[in-house]
Amino acid sequence: MSAVKAEITPKSLDRIPGWFWGTDQRLFEWILSGQATENSPGDLLELGTYLGKSAVMIGAHARPGEVFTVCDLFESEAPEAANDAETSRSYSALTRDRFEENYLTFHDALPRIVHGPTSIVLDHVAAESCRFVHVDASHLYVHVRQDVMSARKVLRPDGIVVFDDYRSVHTPGVAMAVWEAVANLGLAPICVSTQKLYATWGDAAPVRERLLRWLESREDLWHTTDAFDGWELVRVNQIKKPAPPAGDAATLRKLGEELQRTTAELRKAMAESRAATQALKKATSEISLAGPVVRRAVRWTRRVARRGRA
Repeated sequence: MSAVKAEITPKSLDRIPGWFWGTDQRLFEWILSGQATENSPGDLLELGTYLGKSAVMIGAHARPGEVFTVCDLFESEAPEAANDAETSRSYSALTRDRFEENYLTFHDALPRIVHGPTSIVLDHVAAESCRFVHVDASHLYVHVRQDVMSARKVLRPDGIVVFDDYRSVHTPGVAMAVWEAVANLGLAPICVSTQKLYATWGDAAPVRERLLRWLESREDLWHTTDAFDGWELVRVNQIKKPAPPAGDAATLRKLGEELQRTTAELRKAMAESRAATQALKKATSEISLAGPVVRRAVRWTRRVARRGRA
């Protein structure tokens, strides 16, 4: 376990590029901290880490005696052409150095890093050793299905797995592999956000009940439940900022109208100022042109006066 040396907040995490939204940050926090108080030690695993945004939070919840493992290709070539094309297209900015730099901004030590395809993770993580697995690697069905099987192998019976991009239009392979696991492999969904599906191969009902009690106390999260194959699936999202009250709306309209009037008056004053400036320039030009004529007239008057005195 590495000590946390910098406070981890949504604002600080936003400094790291990646797709780890506020709803999922709160759900990760709830799951990982809840497991820490209720269960015996269990390791943590992330398959696919990009630049470390979610890894930073997961690592903050590793307790003494637990191992946090991150598995990613980073900048290495994928073992097959389709996976390599996906990596080059979507993750060209990913390097191990950048991940380590981001992670060490918040932690005193790195997690255990498996630098390679997620297909080799079972060589490094023992069966039934993990309490939490986050799957966010390849979007190709064949690889996601393998990640599903790896997660199933390394999770404890009460462990929780999280799948990213389970419903995005550009990741049908993830959806196919995940829902196939629900239909045929006993994977029990706990809840979903707009980006991630949270599930277990254990008993999902107690976890959902605890989650619903927690959600009732949250003012920043919205939730509902949907009937799903004989049980309820919890759907969670952030609460949108409410529209301003009617009184505030009227005040804003009044301020807007006053701002429009002030802007119009300012434009009028600027136009008058430009007109005055043009008039002054014209007068100055006329004076400049009249100067030589006046000087000649003065000289002629002086000559006439001198002849008259003579």
